[in-house]
Amino acid sequence: MQDYTFKGFFLRYKKRYLLGIIWLALVDILQLIIPQILRDFTDNLQAGLVGSPELIRYAGLIVLVAGGTAFFRFLWRLYINGTARRLERNLRNDLYEHFQRLSPNYFQQQKTGDLMAHATNDINAIRRATGPGVVMLADAILLTIATVSILIFTIDIRLTLIALIPLPFITLISLKFGQIIHKKFKKVQEAFSNLSDKAQENFSGIRVVKAFAREEKEIERFQVSNQNNYERNVDLVKSWGLFRPLVQFFSGMSFLIVIWLGGRMVIEEAISLGDFVAFISYLGMLTWPMMALGFVINHIQRGKASLERLNSIFDEEPDIYNYPDTNYKIDELKGEIEFDKLTFSYPDEDEPILKDISFKIESGQTVAFIGRTGSGKSTIARLILRLFNSDRESLYLDGHDINKVPLETIRENTAFVPQDNFLFSTTIGKNIAFHNPETDIELIKQAAREASVYDNIIDFPEGFDTILGERGVTLSGGQQQRVALARALIKRPDILILDDSLSAVDTRTEETILNNLEDIMAERTTILIAHRISTIKNADKIFVLDDGTIIEEGDHESLLNNEGLYYDLYQKQLLEEKLENQ
Repeated sequence: MQDYTFKGFFLRYKKRYLLGIIWLALVDILQLIIPQILRDFTDNLQAGLVGSPELIRYAGLIVLVAGGTAFFRFLWRLYINGTARRLERNLRNDLYEHFQRLSPNYFQQQKTGDLMAHATNDINAIRRATGPGVVMLADAILLTIATVSILIFTIDIRLTLIALIPLPFITLISLKFGQIIHKKFKKVQEAFSNLSDKAQENFSGIRVVKAFAREEKEIERFQVSNQNNYERNVDLVKSWGLFRPLVQFFSGMSFLIVIWLGGRMVIEEAISLGDFVAFISYLGMLTWPMMALGFVINHIQRGKASLERLNSIFDEEPDIYNYPDTNYKIDELKGEIEFDKLTFSYPDEDEPILKDISFKIESGQTVAFIGRTGSGKSTIARLILRLFNSDRESLYLDGHDINKVPLETIRENTAFVPQDNFLFSTTIGKNIAFHNPETDIELIKQAAREASVYDNIIDFPEGFDTILGERGVTLSGGQQQRVALARALIKRPDILILDDSLSAVDTRTEETILNNLEDIMAERTTILIAHRISTIKNADKIFVLDDGTIIEEGDHESLLNNEGLYYDLYQKQLLEEKLENQ
């Protein structure tokens, strides 16, 4: 993806920015008229030339200028800040779209909080650089040049140059304090993020906290984070509290010079009283541009740093994508799967998790994988889903190298139910119909019955309209697994993969679910991955894995007769069941 640059942003919206700067210039011009009106009014008032009609005229002029200023200020906000908001929206859409294209491995290496910070804080910094930053820069340049020119050419050059001496210090102070405030504000954000993480983690794990009677300890931990957040905010407030008085001090020095020198010039009649009033008004208008010059540098620095961070994300390429030789004519699958001497290692790992694996699954067959933890069972499922890349000509779907099958075809025709399910914070019905939100409610109910979760759902007061808590916390572990199973079944996929997805239900419920699935499994290729033999004993073929290799294969009876690892696992589980029933 092409990198984003400030130059590219401004060129893309150059017409809107140009119009915005024109409206901004008109605001500045109108602001410069006010001191001229005050000068004319003061001189005429001193000369005794102001009566009621003149008062009305001057008041009308000020109201007219104020109205024009308000109108054109609305326009520049609309065209500059509004354009920056448009940029913010487009950039956030592009970032989210890019996140969706990246491979799962990328998200395993990144913290969710960091990704959220990129989508919020960094984009906000870019928006401020292209919105308020542009306004400050243009306003500072236009207002400073125009004001200084008026002071020099219409009032007095000596008074102007002397009065301007303290003002550059305001720019330097703004620049320095801008950097300090930025660092402290970053610490405030980090402290608040840590505070939010603590609260979110405890709310999500409140059952564990209560089960271990850790309420008081968790309160203490939260109070430590809250105190840190308080201290960081107070530290920021102190910097802001020192910054404003310093700016006002140097601004006051300019006014002091003007009052002392300008007052003498009025007495000596070198300038009129109206000139003196106008000069003070213009001098007050110069304070803001001097501050803005310092702030705009900080806005641009922050925006540039944020843009670099975002570009580093946009430069990330997905590991999983459709290769140039992808056969897009393959738009459906029959469900035949073949591993041919496949060896696989996860990224950044040297030791292979699968070693020279070979087997074939016929279309419509139900097969199962069992083995010790870490033997490679779930890896096989992830490779079939192409969540990770396998070597060329080592894994085939319907006789096609999986690397040539479109990703969309694989994912659309496959349903995967992992052990660690994720449910969205929406209704149960919408979770089940996630694949197609327009699914008829009767089909949703049918899928729930097949997953043996229908009775649990209708027991809730809102039924299928029950809103789930974060990650489905409203439901028990078994209910979560069954809702996730219903979500997979409603797709009616060609390949159904259940990766230890019934581990949280009791054996009786598991048996009911498997009986419900008999007809469904008979019509499609089904892969069962489990630790419990009761889950897989009726499979057409069972593969036993150990240390990344297939050491046994066959049906339940033949594997028991072999008296190998499968037999040992079976005997161990029988003993565990007897102990539980005693």
